[in-house]
Amino acid sequence: MSSNNDFLVGAGVVISTLAATTLLQRPAKANRRRRVPALTTPISRPRPGASVRAAQRLNRAAGMLAASVLADSSVEHYRGSFKNKAMYTPLVVSALTLATSAHGTADRRPFAHRLRDGGYLLAAATGLIGTGFHVYNVTRKVGGFSWQNLFYGAPLGAPMAILLSGLLGFCSERVRETSRSRRPHVFGLPAARTIAAVTAAGLLGTSGEAGLLHFRGAFHNPFMAVPVTLPPLGAAMLFNVAARDPDRTHDRRHRLTRAWMWLLAAMGFAGVGFHAYGVSRNMGGWRNWSQNVLNGPPLPAPPSFTGLSLAGLAALGLMREHPDA
Repeated sequence: MSSNNDFLVGAGVVISTLAATTLLQRPAKANRRRRVPALTTPISRPRPGASVRAAQRLNRAAGMLAASVLADSSVEHYRGSFKNKAMYTPLVVSALTLATSAHGTADRRPFAHRLRDGGYLLAAATGLIGTGFHVYNVTRKVGGFSWQNLFYGAPLGAPMAILLSGLLGFCSERVRETSRSRRPHVFGLPAARTIAAVTAAGLLGTSGEAGLLHFRGAFHNPFMAVPVTLPPLGAAMLFNVAARDPDRTHDRRHRLTRAWMWLLAAMGFAGVGFHAYGVSRNMGGWRNWSQNVLNGPPLPAPPSFTGLSLAGLAALGLMREHPDA
């Protein structure tokens, strides 16, 4: 009887010891499981190649703007019979910028390219000089800065498109050469927020130019109000993104702003269709295309909104992968 009691006591001690050991070990395992994600998933560390991907997106945006300038200046300066030999300059420079952007889009190396830098700076300088020529063209007419001359003189905002193309391309080279351990910057400023602010200013300027020409057309089609309403709202969103604290912007991901940029990109392509319809309404329609393309709404102008929206998306993408950029 005593041996049975001793056996039961011994078994109870062993079972109690095993149970206590199990209970003591469970919290440690649970705590270990909870700590693993915090140690293995850093939030702020960028993924490999983030800077190169952002640079390629900016190259595509610069290329879209350059293509729009190439087509638009070809038509408008041909209509002006290339009276001034300098009118060939934007054709050559925009074609060079388009080729430069294509090269940058295909380049996956995390290094800036000197020839691309030179091409983009040449485009920016061409835009500044071209703006001066267009201002001179308007002021030399009778009446100077009048509605008549602003409507039918050289468009003041047109050369700014090649300026923006060169500026965005130059920024792409600065972003590309940023190593993973550094914050992408342009002229000492956070790259993503700087590009967002530049893009917002470009949207406002392009919308103002469209508003002037659509005002000349008396907004006879209600859709003519779209490019003077949607882009300013997108610009306000980008300015808000550029001004916000990085700690507050990382978690929100700017979903509405990103969706609005895609909307503006689609608006640019849809604008080509509306302008094509405007050409078809002129006498002779597309059968008289050689005259109506010159006198109708400019077909290559709306894609400039697409190029700027692509730049805004590039800035938002860079900001998502580099929260402090």
